[in-house]
Amino acid sequence: MSLKDILQKLVSEKTRVLLTEGQTEWEAGALLEKLSETRLKASAHMQPGLYIAEISEAGYLGRVLYKLKPLAQ
Repeated sequence: MSLKDILQKLVSEKTRVLLTEGQTEWEAGALLEKLSETRLKASAHMQPGLYIAEISEAGYLGRVLYKLKPLAQ
């Protein structure tokens, strides 16, 4: 699954989370607009409620790209 697929799923399902990268927080829709197509094509895995991580060419989890932070309801 690509990073773009994951972000689109979060947007379409109206998942109430912020994606944190260091001190910066993003909504999934904003990242879809901001990131380059090359970056969006990267293989990634989402662990619901925890993080989105890169998938290496060998198929292993790589670095965490974004931590998922639930929005207050």
